[in-house]
Amino acid sequence: MIQFERVGVVFKGDCRALSDVSLHIARGEFVYILGKSGAGKSTLLKLIYADILPTSGIVNVLGYDISFLPIMRTPYLRRQIGVVFQDYMLIDERTVFDNVRMPLDIYCFKKSEMQDRIYEILRRLNIFHLRDDLVEILSGGEKQRVAVARALVNDPRIILADEPTGNLDRDNADIIMGMLLQAQKNGATILMATHDLAKVEQYPARNATLEGGKLF
Repeated sequence: MIQFERVGVVFKGDCRALSDVSLHIARGEFVYILGKSGAGKSTLLKLIYADILPTSGIVNVLGYDISFLPIMRTPYLRRQIGVVFQDYMLIDERTVFDNVRMPLDIYCFKKSEMQDRIYEILRRLNIFHLRDDLVEILSGGEKQRVAVARALVNDPRIILADEPTGNLDRDNADIIMGMLLQAQKNGATILMATHDLAKVEQYPARNATLEGGKLF
């Protein structure tokens, strides 16, 4: 599903974010990407959904070579990937319902089926009562759950979660971990970037650690 072969990323000013990273992730795996802030976790995830390109090496996702992915094909890749962004990336001026609906707008769902999907996932995340509220009035933890709902609502083949439990209390963090594990059981491949070692111990899975841009 995901292959990194000796991947390096260098930003302007000769800032090296990743160096000689090799990583193979099979279909249906759950993998933690561990590391401190600035270790390169978010950079690694951005490569997978083609938000940035590698400076060197090969990144292959779902059969797409990211370095040579035509702009016209990028949406086809991203439709198969759900992303929980660390800074939410929600539209504050829209409601919770409308934010979660966005990944479904590109599919030909009936209006009733779309609503059923959204209502179900909002209930599972304990935010159904917020469905008509504007995102801008929500707390950080509520926004985090909306971001998770948006990432999972269309049953993507790959789920990338960047610190998805960082702003949540223990009960809501456990709900999100349960949903990610259920998505894995249903066939999704999960990458979760985190520095929460307590969650890694509570929900053990394969893990890889980034330190100074190198993967261990």
